Amino acid sequence: MGKNAYLCSQGLFKEVRMRLIGNIEAKIDVKGRAFLPAVFRKVLQAAGEERLVMRKDIHQQCLVLYPESVWNEQMDALRARLNRWNKQHQQVFRQFVSEVEILTLDGNGRFLISKRYQRMAQIEQDIKFVGMGDTIEIWSSKQAEEAQMKPEEFSAAIENLMSVEG
Repeated sequence: MGKNAYLCSQGLFKEVRMRLIGNIEAKIDVKGRAFLPAVFRKVLQAAGEERLVMRKDIHQQCLVLYPESVWNEQMDALRARLNRWNKQHQQVFRQFVSEVEILTLDGNGRFLISKRYQRMAQIEQDIKFVGMGDTIEIWSSKQAEEAQMKPEEFSAAIENLMSVEG
C-alpha cells in the first residue's frame, strides 16, 4: 500500500483529484508574464499545489504546466521504465528533466514565460490555456487553432475509440 493510500485509509489525508478542463484565451505582457486563469488557480489551490513545472510538449508546439505532484509522478514513472546503465535511457531522462522551469505564481497569479519558451511554442502575445485533466497546455492562439481536428475527424475518432466490439 502506497503512502497516500495508507494515509487515506487512516483518515489522515484526503486525496484530491485535479480536473483542469476548458480553454481560456489570454495575453502575455511585454515582459512575458501571463495570468494563470482563476478557474485553474482555484483547482490547484484546492489540491494544495503551490508550484508548477513548465516544459515544452514533446509532441506539439505548446508548453505544458504540470502541478508539482503530477510532474513528480511523471518523472517517477519514466525513471521506473529506464535503465540507469543504458546510455540512451540516461540521455532521454536527462533531456526530459533538464528542459523544465519551476514556477511559483506571484501574489497576482502571474508567472513568467521566458523568451526561450516563447520561441519554442511560437508564442507572441495571444495565448490559449487548455486544461488537460491534470496538466494545462499553453498555446499560441494561432497554433491552438491549427492543432484542432476538424469536427468530422473528431467525431470519427471518438466513435472509434469508444465503440464497443461485439
